[in-house]
Amino acid sequence: MTTKKQAKPLTIARDAGGLGGPVAGLMFTTAIAGAGRLAGDPFPAPGSSPEVIRTYYSGSARAARFNAICQTLSLLAQARYVAAMVRVASRHPTHPRLLGGTVLVAGGAAVAALATSATTQASLTVPKERTDTEVLATTRRVFVTGGPVHGVANGVLTAATVVAARQKGLLGRTGEGLGLLSAVANLITPAYFRWEPAGWLIPIGRFSSYLVSGVIGVRLATRETSQRRPQRRRAGSSASRDVR
Repeated sequence: MTTKKQAKPLTIARDAGGLGGPVAGLMFTTAIAGAGRLAGDPFPAPGSSPEVIRTYYSGSARAARFNAICQTLSLLAQARYVAAMVRVASRHPTHPRLLGGTVLVAGGAAVAALATSATTQASLTVPKERTDTEVLATTRRVFVTGGPVHGVANGVLTAATVVAARQKGLLGRTGEGLGLLSAVANLITPAYFRWEPAGWLIPIGRFSSYLVSGVIGVRLATRETSQRRPQRRRAGSSASRDVR
């Protein structure tokens, strides 16, 4: 009687870098909430006049700087999370290079977009004579890089990490569904340029993706997961049968 050898499971060790996921979400939430409490004026919405923008960044400079600092901490944590997820994605049984590369590129783009937005916003708190055109162009850069550009990169990152995490048992079916919906919401944020109400997709996509990365990150940092190596078929194995 012939028997088949079962493949040994591949153990994925805990990775503390996964905690960068929940920390990134926590710091970004702190940036928004803290800046709101420190500000003396409402944050200027897209389309605000140059005078409204000047009033905010001169009278609420401390709030804007607090926002930029917390966003910087958030993107540093996200970079750590991305590095951890690249290792997870690179162990995917069928598409390790594609998935790992996607996480790396999309994660890097998301971090770069948020860094550009944070540094540009911080520059507005520096007293300087700016024309109306310069004020509007700078605040638009803050919004575009931190909104739709980051949203597209974050959408691709979320989709790739969900696929990798689901395969490793770091995410359940409900989490997978939420993650894919979050990815879609992020990917279509550029619709704002054609339809203004689509701007709501930016916070929806961002905070839902932070929720998903928080769950994945905590589980990656606290659990060991197993993945069975794909079995290779040997020549003639399909013809062999157990003999009773």
